[in-house]
Amino acid sequence: MSNIIAIVGRPNVGKSTFFNRLTESRMAIVDDEPGVTRDRNYGKSVWNGKEFSVIDTGGYVSGSEDVFEGEIRRQVNLAIGEADLILFLVDVEMGVTDLDQEVNNLLRKSKKPYMTVVNKVDNHKRALDANEFFNMGVEEIYCVSSINGLGTGDLLDEVVKHFPEPVEEPEESHIPVIAIVGRPNVGKSSTINTLIGEERHIVTEVAGTTRDSVAQRYTKFGYDFILIDTAGLRKKAKEKEDVEFYSVMRSVRTIENADVCIMMLDATRGVEAQDVSIFHLIHRNKKGVVVVVNKWDLVEKDNKTMKEFEAQIYEKFAPITDVPIVFSSAVTKQRVLKILEEAMRVYNNKTKHVPTSKLNELLQDALEGFSPPAYKGKYIKIKYVTQLPRYQTPCFAFFCNLPQYIKEPYKRYLENKIRATFDFTGVPIQLFFRQK
Repeated sequence: MSNIIAIVGRPNVGKSTFFNRLTESRMAIVDDEPGVTRDRNYGKSVWNGKEFSVIDTGGYVSGSEDVFEGEIRRQVNLAIGEADLILFLVDVEMGVTDLDQEVNNLLRKSKKPYMTVVNKVDNHKRALDANEFFNMGVEEIYCVSSINGLGTGDLLDEVVKHFPEPVEEPEESHIPVIAIVGRPNVGKSSTINTLIGEERHIVTEVAGTTRDSVAQRYTKFGYDFILIDTAGLRKKAKEKEDVEFYSVMRSVRTIENADVCIMMLDATRGVEAQDVSIFHLIHRNKKGVVVVVNKWDLVEKDNKTMKEFEAQIYEKFAPITDVPIVFSSAVTKQRVLKILEEAMRVYNNKTKHVPTSKLNELLQDALEGFSPPAYKGKYIKIKYVTQLPRYQTPCFAFFCNLPQYIKEPYKRYLENKIRATFDFTGVPIQLFFRQK
């Protein structure tokens, strides 16, 4: 089960800076001008071994104060509806405002758990000033500074307490979950209709026809898995209807709960920035992926077109290039069954376990071909490798004398050796180096 937290608050309290701090990224644009965040940002975070998604709900607001209040109210209501926990951000410099009070009242009336986070507390005086927010009737406040990270560790300790402990299902009872994702109007629903042989999913030329994630059991052609059609993930979240925001949040949650994602591209539009964002969202969640170039029948082709399109995909998705690519058409049914073949191949790769003896044979060959470079006159000796069990993606532990001195180029060298030998196409793998 995935966990989602949403950051809410009035404009210019530092939501985007706080989002960047939690996700350890610079995805959200930060400026002193209120209303800079026009897109909703989605990121991943992990604390104390628990992963969760973070959503910056700051929306673009303009006009009178009434418009401010209406937009903030809408954002909070959306967050209440979908998130597992709300982080209500306020600004110690401004103190309690009428808009803060209104947001707090909305949260109190809901049954959703929330935490009041006082931002910009970076000295003792401001820590005392933060006590003013107890006047809103909250039982607890958490003081942080988004810019320098002060207090975020203590806050996250409390945040992860709201999340249930992960429950591992027995492997034999697990049915693969395959989600079809992509931008709006790339042909996700059309592809599913072709696969199941029924016009079960509504298809129109209007982007965003699919509003919700629709799951169904697929048992044809010897396959048995759960197939999920998702709403298109938009670059700009200026969805004027509330239901659009629900759709995007559910699509993010679907990616988190899937085993393999079939990521669809539009052959007539090429690889766009939002395609790259979706691909990296899948990869950050450590999911298997198959890239499908739909509407291939609409492209004028010669004997180089396919290779040139593949090269464009690998260039845009670099440095991740070990992914299968299928060129298909939902209308003409070209290579549609190939999509399922590749998806199940990736799932099998994701659940594959390599015997330790085979891994150590590969390690021996790799060391003979290229030993780890010495660091400050110290020689690094890798003695042993094994695959770690019970991980959502293949993980390998290398035991050596000086793990801290093994650099990224050599890690990539070993990863490429593993991929070339054991076929982990479409699957992210992780390497860990430990003291022997």
